[in-house]
Amino acid sequence: MEKLIITAALTGAEVSKEQQPALPVMPDEIAAAAEACVRAGASIVHLHARRPDGTPTQDKAVYREIIAAIRARCDVIIQVSTGGAVGMTSAERLAPVTLAPEMATLSMGSVNFGSDVFLNHPADMTVFARTMREHGVKPELEIFDSGMLTTAVRWIKQGLLDPPVHVDLVLGVPGAMAATPESLMFLRAQLPAGATWTVAGIGPAQLPLGVMAILLGGHVRVGFEDNIFFRKGELAVSNAQLVARIARISHEMERPVATPDEARAILGLARRLNH
Repeated sequence: MEKLIITAALTGAEVSKEQQPALPVMPDEIAAAAEACVRAGASIVHLHARRPDGTPTQDKAVYREIIAAIRARCDVIIQVSTGGAVGMTSAERLAPVTLAPEMATLSMGSVNFGSDVFLNHPADMTVFARTMREHGVKPELEIFDSGMLTTAVRWIKQGLLDPPVHVDLVLGVPGAMAATPESLMFLRAQLPAGATWTVAGIGPAQLPLGVMAILLGGHVRVGFEDNIFFRKGELAVSNAQLVARIARISHEMERPVATPDEARAILGLARRLNH
């Protein structure tokens, strides 16, 4: 079984400082959180940007500042979000990809998102995929429901995605696929040939689905974007605390945790000279 890749989703677009006082918002806070997560065992950091007032932004300049601050502190695979926040235009969401990070998320369809709709028109998704290819950015395919995997398989056949793909199974979003073992096992059975996969369990599902992924040969995403608690009723003190727990469990199960360079090898990423 290959080593475990841990992704730290540090900030997200929805969580506030009022909900989680340790939420990193400013570039220096995000960079410090990234460094702590790498020390705890993460090899990928998934980035969202915020304005000084805490509202989400896809401003390319803000992402550039965050990325530079992270690279000054540590070596880690940087994955930018193209999800942004509900209601943003596709052009806004795509802007950080032109900075040529190693990875970026690519949502494979529209989904009800609580009381909102996270809209991903097929024409926009195609532009996202082509732009990532042009800039040498590996997509992480965000899968909120089973039909999105079917779309991914079709796109591979059409040449819009380069295999082997990497997918993130996002389970537990209100309006999308439930965060249950049955959901995870079903999606795992539908994966394209040769795909690597990560699971992102939302809220209380983060830990049990993460443990399942360790057992099944997948990878794990943790962090404040998806879950702000360490255990029921107890806020996590940092993103790194959530990373350290998964790393500890994986080590106890005798599955070593991947370094950033080992994760690059698993994912087929070419290490860039400016890292």
